[in-house]
Amino acid sequence: MKSINIGDVELAVDDRGAGHVLLFVHGFPLDHTMWQHQIDEFSRGYRVLAPDLRGFGRSSLGEGEVTMRRYADDLATLVNRLGISEKIVFCGLSMGGYIAWQFWQKYADRLAALVLCDTRAVADTPEAREGRAQLADKVRAVGVQASADAMLPKLFAPDSGRRQPTWLNATREAILRNRPEGIIAALDGMAKRPDVSEMLGGISVPTLVIVGEHDAISPPAEMRTIAERIPGAEFAIIKKAGHMSPLEEPAAVNDVLRGFLEERMPWE
Repeated sequence: MKSINIGDVELAVDDRGAGHVLLFVHGFPLDHTMWQHQIDEFSRGYRVLAPDLRGFGRSSLGEGEVTMRRYADDLATLVNRLGISEKIVFCGLSMGGYIAWQFWQKYADRLAALVLCDTRAVADTPEAREGRAQLADKVRAVGVQASADAMLPKLFAPDSGRRQPTWLNATREAILRNRPEGIIAALDGMAKRPDVSEMLGGISVPTLVIVGEHDAISPPAEMRTIAERIPGAEFAIIKKAGHMSPLEEPAAVNDVLRGFLEERMPWE
């Protein structure tokens, strides 16, 4: 992985392939490795960027409050530091989707398309915010193991552990590689994120919305509503998958994404 200085932090990024740029942004509390199947597949025909967000994986955290907008700023700076001037395809899962909304609002001129996987447009309810605060307290008390214990049961479809124990274990290891400070900062940032539902109708780039059939965090009905509110958006439900659809059912997700890129992008 490359380490790119973007000002106050060093962002680690897996940068592979050549061609039009696909930026894959991981969810909470993960790192870039959740996109391994997509990195391997699409780096054969595109330039793929898969960073660790600030405070996650091999990236440093820096100082000050972490918000979804700050993550978006980081990614815009990263793209610039890599000398990329063309418009990019931004693909974000869960928290990566929250960041995608902010990237669209501030850097729409840098976007060729949006791919939104297993994410939400609404803000946290008071109960959800309290749950994040309680998890942050547990992480402070016992470390990142608390985030793994809290999140893993929610991330995968009920039978994924039986069907794919290797990737379930790899996800646990990815969570445990993170530092408590990065987890806590992200929890606070997600709790404070705005509701972006009213902006969906103004999205004017090709958009693909993907959700796992058994996603308990971002249910298919909710994600279908997101797709219906974005003009011309495509919507795909990934059978057998939960919240981690690109990891649980990579062949299906890759097929949907490949079809979208080939059919909807204006590249010659």
